[in-house]
Amino acid sequence: MNFPFNAYLLAFLGAGLVTSASLPLWRAWCERHGLVDDPGHRKIHHQPVPLAGGLAVFTGMAVVVLGGLAVVKLQLLNPEAVEKLSYGLGRRAPELAAILLGALAMLILGWWDDRQELKPAAKFLGQILIALAVAGAGVRVTLFVPSVVFSYVVTVLWIVSVTNALNFNDNMNGLCGGLGVVAAGWVAWHAGREGQYLVASLAWLILGALMGFLPFNFPRASVFLGDAGSHLIGFLLAVLAILPHFYSPKQEDPSRWAVLSPLLILAVPLADLASVVWIRTRLRRPFWLGDTNHFSHRLVRAGCSRLQAVLILWAAAVLAGAVTLVF
Repeated sequence: MNFPFNAYLLAFLGAGLVTSASLPLWRAWCERHGLVDDPGHRKIHHQPVPLAGGLAVFTGMAVVVLGGLAVVKLQLLNPEAVEKLSYGLGRRAPELAAILLGALAMLILGWWDDRQELKPAAKFLGQILIALAVAGAGVRVTLFVPSVVFSYVVTVLWIVSVTNALNFNDNMNGLCGGLGVVAAGWVAWHAGREGQYLVASLAWLILGALMGFLPFNFPRASVFLGDAGSHLIGFLLAVLAILPHFYSPKQEDPSRWAVLSPLLILAVPLADLASVVWIRTRLRRPFWLGDTNHFSHRLVRAGCSRLQAVLILWAAAVLAGAVTLVF
């Protein structure tokens, strides 16, 4: 018997509903405590906008994870589904705990940056320490090099790069959240297809939480993600891309090209990150200082509306992810 789809559906709908329900509460909390994005240079909004998105997304995930653990413990699902999830939870419990704690740490780091605007060095150091902790728990890139040091270095570089790529792409309504939806959707597809039920459930959970947030941010925004939200999404997508076994010698007719799947699934934000870093470096500007040279800004300068620019980049992300089907 295949893994029942209703378990994925529960993760998706539960996270979406909790995120949507909690978002107005977090929005009011942010307004009351001054956690808002004020109008200013390079910004198109004219009123302060609450930075409640990341808090709501994390709430949606955390509540459903706790509920899911209770469901498994009480055996409220199909017995086979409970058996498979229990096996996965037992086998990967340290990794999952590290992911959830890492997500919380990234959320707090981003929230701190939203509150006080941390210095770039402090923010990068925080990202590196969180990535190292997650790698130490076993969530690591292995590839084909039998070296623990190599694995740690590549994992930290990957998590920090993806986190900042999504942070950089939080520059237009719906862009960061939508790219997260696309990436989580592709990981959910591949993990489910390969029978990696726990990874697929986590991907559906993240997908649902982001879908619960997106209507509040696109096409018009009553809330923003803030650095807390973009750090959270970037971190989650980074580790989500590490967890599935895109390539394994045990697979029927395996292809080593499949290890490129995470790069393709996250091709749009990673290409944008590389592009703006190159431009800023060439212009002898600090690469961490924001500007209007992102793909989205260049599309607007080329004649697209902001809505069209976001939709084009969403579509590009879908197409890049579709290439992984070849593998």
